[in-house]
Amino acid sequence: MPRLSSIYMKPVVLLERFPYRYVEVGILDNGTKDYRIQKCDAYTNRYMQIDLAMEDFEYTKWLDPDGVPSYVKDTVSRYE
Repeated sequence: MPRLSSIYMKPVVLLERFPYRYVEVGILDNGTKDYRIQKCDAYTNRYMQIDLAMEDFEYTKWLDPDGVPSYVKDTVSRYE
């Protein structure tokens, strides 16, 4: 998990696609922005940290420990 420097701000929501959201929360020790993925917890209705990249929404679902379907094909091929 990346360490945060002393520069920390209120999370800025960059993109929200329920139940996930992508936020910026400050600056890392190396000077780059700290981006994070969060998922809304159904029980508490609060967002929990997922701590990974935000380039691909399907990748976000693939990382989800709850086993959310991701990279689902529209068609199924039959092999003989």
